[in-house]
Amino acid sequence: GEICAFKIHGQEMPFEAVVLNKTSGEGRLRAKSPIDCELQKEYTFIIQAYDCGSGPPGTNWKKSHKAVVHIQVNDVNEFSPAFKESVYKASVTEGKIYDSILQVEATDEDCSPQYSQICNYEIVTTDVPFAIDRNGNIRNTEKLSYDKQHQYEIMVTAFDCGQKHATEDVLVRVNVKPVCKPGWQEWNKRIEYRPGSGSIPLFPSIHLETCDGPVSSIHTTIELQTNYIGKGCDRETYSEKSLQKLCGASSGAIDLLPSPSTTTNWTAGLLMDSSDIIFKFDGKQGAKIPDGIVPKNLTDQFTITLWMKHGPSPGLRAEKETILCNSDKTEMNRHHYALYVHNCRLVFLLRKDFDQADTFRPAEFHWKLDQICDKEWHYYVVNVEFPVVTLYMDGTTYEPYLVTNDWPIHPSHIAMQLTVGACWQGGEVTKPRFAQYFHGSLASLTIRPGKIESQKVISCLQACKEGLDINSLESLGQGIKYHFNPSQSVLVMEGDDIENINQALRKVSYINSRQFPTAGIRHLKVSSKVQCFGEDVCISIPDIDAYVMVFQANEPKITITGMDHFARPAAQFESERGVILLPDIRIVSTVTKMEHSVDLRERDRANKQVVVEEMLHNLDFCDVLVIGAELDPEQECLELDHEELQGKYLDATNSTAGYSIYGVDSMFSYEQVLRQLRYRNWGTSATSDRKFRVKCSELNGRYTSNEFNLEVNILHGSNSNFMDHVNHMIVQPQFLQSVQHPEGSVSADHNSVVPSVATIVIIICVSVLVLVITLGVFRLHTAHQHSSMGQEGAKENEMAWDDSALTITVNPMEKYEKPHQTEEESEEEDIDDEEEDTTSAESDDSEEEEEEEEVIVQKGDKQNATRQEQL
Repeated sequence: GEICAFKIHGQEMPFEAVVLNKTSGEGRLRAKSPIDCELQKEYTFIIQAYDCGSGPPGTNWKKSHKAVVHIQVNDVNEFSPAFKESVYKASVTEGKIYDSILQVEATDEDCSPQYSQICNYEIVTTDVPFAIDRNGNIRNTEKLSYDKQHQYEIMVTAFDCGQKHATEDVLVRVNVKPVCKPGWQEWNKRIEYRPGSGSIPLFPSIHLETCDGPVSSIHTTIELQTNYIGKGCDRETYSEKSLQKLCGASSGAIDLLPSPSTTTNWTAGLLMDSSDIIFKFDGKQGAKIPDGIVPKNLTDQFTITLWMKHGPSPGLRAEKETILCNSDKTEMNRHHYALYVHNCRLVFLLRKDFDQADTFRPAEFHWKLDQICDKEWHYYVVNVEFPVVTLYMDGTTYEPYLVTNDWPIHPSHIAMQLTVGACWQGGEVTKPRFAQYFHGSLASLTIRPGKIESQKVISCLQACKEGLDINSLESLGQGIKYHFNPSQSVLVMEGDDIENINQALRKVSYINSRQFPTAGIRHLKVSSKVQCFGEDVCISIPDIDAYVMVFQANEPKITITGMDHFARPAAQFESERGVILLPDIRIVSTVTKMEHSVDLRERDRANKQVVVEEMLHNLDFCDVLVIGAELDPEQECLELDHEELQGKYLDATNSTAGYSIYGVDSMFSYEQVLRQLRYRNWGTSATSDRKFRVKCSELNGRYTSNEFNLEVNILHGSNSNFMDHVNHMIVQPQFLQSVQHPEGSVSADHNSVVPSVATIVIIICVSVLVLVITLGVFRLHTAHQHSSMGQEGAKENEMAWDDSALTITVNPMEKYEKPHQTEEESEEEDIDDEEEDTTSAESDDSEEEEEEEEVIVQKGDKQNATRQEQL
């Protein structure tokens, strides 16, 4: 009649039922372990009651019917809200009010709706123009300005419905973008270029912003504007002769506009820009080419080349503007051949003589080109293969659009006058004068009789040394089309993919291959056109205006060194090969750089170091000039074997004023040639010495060397014996070149005389020598003592050498020749001494010979004989 137990049916229920009163059957249901709502919100199971029947446990018990128990677990607000992201980011465009910029979202792990739902969001950061609603949507409360603030950072928190807030606030970053304007982004207006840098990218990070426009293709043009640099761009500023030799042009070109000099003085009165040998004609000047410079008969093949910068002709009816004209000097006004500009047309006139042709022949050839009057530099080459005349302009071939025929000129004995910048009018006027003046600039005007130039040479002569380039063409990308103009100053690129165009433009670079480029600014312009998919109105891309700043190269210092004084017997100068003038000449170029202190905090200039580095570059001419009276071609000359120039880009001219070697080649090549230059004098009796000066140049005189002076003495008769002996005893101190020294340091003068023990020994030796000679003369020539004393005084005055820079070592134990020595023996010793001196002088490879300086004093045959007698 009692209740003894309650039994729960179910798998691993965390509950148990205990009997409180067996009689009344009251019991209690309780949890065996903590209950977690987040793990399980509800429990449902079956319970039965058992009486206290006897027997083995459970065998005879009576049980009640089954009752269903349903338990719901109430929630406790134990969890705080947490945001799904650690940082939220958004971008907005300035000047707009947004309903929602972005939405933040937080969650709560509580199980009940009351505590698991987020009921509110709140912005923690104060004084920001933003608000947030209950759903986490953030909006701006006022229009944002990119200029005022680029980015906002705000902190946001969340609350659940139990008003428990998040333990960690979340960061929200809002970037403010300027109003989208289509165009190129991330490029620098100034690009710096240092000489020797090779190829540098112009826009390494550039990209195109289209503002989400529907772009179908992009067409971009990059233009390097160099028309104000030299002759249209940075070209080599060597002389036209040197450039033609470098480009492999045929020899024989005659420069009609050379730099003014004593031999080329017809350009002295013209306006000139000396840096690039550019001549400016203002319509009032002309130059007469002297007779004999250009042969009268140019043959049926010849070439005229020139640089020209010309603008539209002033006035309604433009006059002819003569570039080159060959006309009658007097009596008549016939033009035999001429090159001129008329109404922006280039015209070449060629009238044959009757003795060459007696039929109607082509005489005038006309070309109409826009470039003739665009005020820009262009390179013109007129190739004449009569009756065909071809014009090359900037390397491109142009055939004449008009050819007119004429009869040949009647023969006459009237002399002709060749002129530049105007045409000489010898007849039909009271006084011959210039006419048809040229307005513009000319440079490098040459004429080459008998030969025409090839396309390859013409391209080389007008080639720019700077331009645009593309790094790694193979990685340019698919679908990119590109095209360069001949001078590589304009690059056109086209593609249909924006990213491919971006990548291609990042590879565009500037290159300048000159070792010493022209410093200054090169303007860059990038223009783009965009096509869109079926759009009538498409986006417009603003042009890029940038510039390349080319820095000045460090100026080289060219130094010529070598033996600057020597003497040789007259017989060597009279020989067939003569005497080598510069056997040990050296040409070295150095550049001075400033090194800054490593410690940037030390700003004292004393910390800077002057560093002198040797550099290699070309030369374009070396002149060996005669100082004093010019060479007498009947008895002396300078000679050089033509074979020495073979295999080099060098040529040479010889005159009574000296020897000129020109052409663009290395300093080593110039050294090799100069070391083979010989001086011959087959009339030595009238000459005792000769002085020469050597000077070299790079870039047509832009950089010049020091003036190296050489003095050569010619020994006559028996004087050569004694002087040869002295020459071999003179030893010049070595020349030490400082490579690195602090700024402001003073180097010692290498000519200063420092007393030493050797000097004292030499004085004692000379004293003993004088004593021995005096005793010998006293004993052997007692009868002639008075006359000898008179001659001794003359000798002492004559032999008073300036010994500030030489050291003479004499062996006092040396045996001197006896007075009764035979004349034959004396002659044999003279020959031996001459051979010994010649052998020593010609050993160019000896280091001691390079440092040796031979000093000679001579005053004529009679004095030489006296000196030998005294010795």
